[in-house]
Amino acid sequence: MSLLPHPAYLDHIRTESRRFREVLAGCDPAARVPSCPGWDAADLLFHLAGVQRFWSTIVRQRPEGPEALAEPERPATYDGLLGFFDESSAALVDALEQADPVEQAWTWAPEQTVGFIVRRQAHEALIHRLDAELTAGQVTPLDGTLAADGVAEVLGVMYGGGPAWGTFTPRDGLVRFDVGGLATPVFVRLGWFTGTDPDNGKTYDEPDIGVVPNDGTEPHVVVAGASGVLDAWLWRRGSDEGIAVSGDDAVWSRFRQIVAQPIT
Repeated sequence: MSLLPHPAYLDHIRTESRRFREVLAGCDPAARVPSCPGWDAADLLFHLAGVQRFWSTIVRQRPEGPEALAEPERPATYDGLLGFFDESSAALVDALEQADPVEQAWTWAPEQTVGFIVRRQAHEALIHRLDAELTAGQVTPLDGTLAADGVAEVLGVMYGGGPAWGTFTPRDGLVRFDVGGLATPVFVRLGWFTGTDPDNGKTYDEPDIGVVPNDGTEPHVVVAGASGVLDAWLWRRGSDEGIAVSGDDAVWSRFRQIVAQPIT
């Protein structure tokens, strides 16, 4: 359920990456990242640089997958990390500018398109920009339109987008998200995910959520808030302040337990 056109996502990648770099350039490399336990500013900088370098390569070599890619060498200095980020970010934007969003490209998700990558990378840059600002104590508001799309993306893709080798079984519990900036609510069904990862043999049998269409069913819980507040909260970068919740306490508690788990 992408809300923005391809050029808009590209503009957000540029803007959020630029802000990310600006904040970290003036930050102590050893400053701790409160939203990413165990990381410091240098780790955060290398992470997003590596992510953007990875996806620029995937887009350029589409539809080939990442099997032959090697891990990048981490620069030894903070200035080197900043330079690596500049190169990686420019490479990502350049690759996406030259690609059609409908073209086939490898991704880890069921959707195998350039369009999936550009949307995912806009939100990757947005959330890590927030991480950088939290590290430096310079938090600014999230873009409302991108954050509204981000709520739909984190619920529908990052939490609710199960791999093809697994099965999501809907169960009792329906949560409606009324998001500032979204014309229609997002409905989330609580359920159960089962399956075995063919790559590593790991078996899953655990609670999960799935975004579902509005079929007129009355929700058990209604959640309302500004898009930036909800997006940051779902990514565990914000508090409950500004979020209004009404309905079944037990269903809300189960939902919160599911989204409190790491996104993998």
